[in-house]
Amino acid sequence: MPHLRREDEVFVLDLGEPGQRDAENLATTAWPAALHELLDEVEASTGPAALVTTGTGKFYSNGLDRERFGDPGEGFAAYLASYQRLLARFCVLPMPSLAALQGHAFAGGAVLALAHDRRVMRADRGWFCLPEIDLGIPFTPGMAALIQTRLPAPAAFEAMTTGRRYTGPEAAAAGIAETTAAESELLPLAVELVRPLAGKRGPVLGLMKQTLFETAVRELDSESGTERFLTHRQ
Repeated sequence: MPHLRREDEVFVLDLGEPGQRDAENLATTAWPAALHELLDEVEASTGPAALVTTGTGKFYSNGLDRERFGDPGEGFAAYLASYQRLLARFCVLPMPSLAALQGHAFAGGAVLALAHDRRVMRADRGWFCLPEIDLGIPFTPGMAALIQTRLPAPAAFEAMTTGRRYTGPEAAAAGIAETTAAESELLPLAVELVRPLAGKRGPVLGLMKQTLFETAVRELDSESGTERFLTHRQ
């Protein structure tokens, strides 16, 4: 399960098990609820604060649990809706947020990274990829809106329709990531990038994000938006 620690004003949320390397950090049924609990803890804090998410080893997150795709109906719909609500919450978090992609971010894991305010990537290894086109799975309206809101139009179109695997430098050139760093330097860099912004934390920032990302958040919170996904998944 994900776990949390604090470095002065900056909360660092690791998406994997404590002490475990190379887990895929899949969104199992319990994973969104665990993240919501940690975000509750973060939001219950007082004073300046910012959030960094990361992982350990090869994966930032591999997204939705493919084993759940065999669920024929309401069970999968509820599972997908819970993940979309998590994405919506990250979008409007009332504090600065940054995803430090120390490894692969695929599919729903890449979309999770895009729900943050900013992204940095490891320079030498790890891909950012939206492989849905090759999986034969359409984006939900909410995820599509989120991707299009966060990325420059050419990058959004290429990432969504080609399934391109971006290295860190390629992602930075495309406007997906802000910058890159070596693995050992990535998390310290992420913390230092958001630390000066911790004082921006507060309800005004949350309201600004709700306005900026209104369409994406509305669609992510709409369970009806999962119908197209459920119809076409393989």
